[in-house]
Amino acid sequence: MARAVDFVAVIPARFASTRLPGKPLADIAGKPMIVRVAEQARVSGAGAVYVATDHAGVARAGREHGFDVVMTRADHPSGTDRIAEVARKLAFDPEQIVVNVQGDEPMIAPELIRSVAALLARDRSAVMATACHPIRKAAEFFDPNVVKVVLDAKGGAMYFSRAPIPWARDAFASRPAMSAMAPRSGVAQPIRRLPATLACYRHIGIYAYRASFLAKYAKLKPAPIEQYEALEQLRVLWHGYRIAVAVHEDVPEPGVDTATDLERVRAAFRKKLRQAGKAMPLTGNNKIDRPRKAR
Repeated sequence: MARAVDFVAVIPARFASTRLPGKPLADIAGKPMIVRVAEQARVSGAGAVYVATDHAGVARAGREHGFDVVMTRADHPSGTDRIAEVARKLAFDPEQIVVNVQGDEPMIAPELIRSVAALLARDRSAVMATACHPIRKAAEFFDPNVVKVVLDAKGGAMYFSRAPIPWARDAFASRPAMSAMAPRSGVAQPIRRLPATLACYRHIGIYAYRASFLAKYAKLKPAPIEQYEALEQLRVLWHGYRIAVAVHEDVPEPGVDTATDLERVRAAFRKKLRQAGKAMPLTGNNKIDRPRKAR
């Protein structure tokens, strides 16, 4: 039997989301979203689960449901910076593995959380671990909202990008890549199928770090490529560190970015709880439940 990996999960929760303000407290089957995420993290086998937030309402929700909460500054530019503050405040051992679980993924698979922790524990040459899955649809490959990653021979990340990478020059040479680029005459057709041998992967936004590296990350200068691509993990590559990547065949459940996403997740939880034979309150709307004012 494989040895259990010692890791903790930290969930950065930012209340002031641009597209869906207040989403950590959005009701999902009777519990705030942040609690649903924390419950999945607890099932993963994490030795401890922490909610990291700068918002009193989010902190209260976490504590009311039995989770540890660490209050952090409000000015962190990324979730990793927020987790670095947590690691410093809690004085983690330098070798402690910390998994960053996104606060807007209430349906995240516990196995995914555990897998990145296990990969980092095995790979001493990496300072971080993350995950990806194969891209099989051309529309996904050319979508700038889908982050791609190119791997080296040992399964390390060479680069992350919103651009379609790697670029199959010969296969793509005679046709425009996206339908928006296709000429109106219809003579040239956009690419609708990827080459069968093209190894292209979609990045899954989950990270494991050693606490010692989190202390270094907080002091690293932001990289120009990080700022252009709006991808915080590029700071790590730009400064010469290695990121190990676990390849998963299964496509993970999507997170919550919009009101439509929220209703989809609510419906999924209603179905799940009905199948389990449990009663639950129905919200019946897309509204986010606003927190009570902190006293």
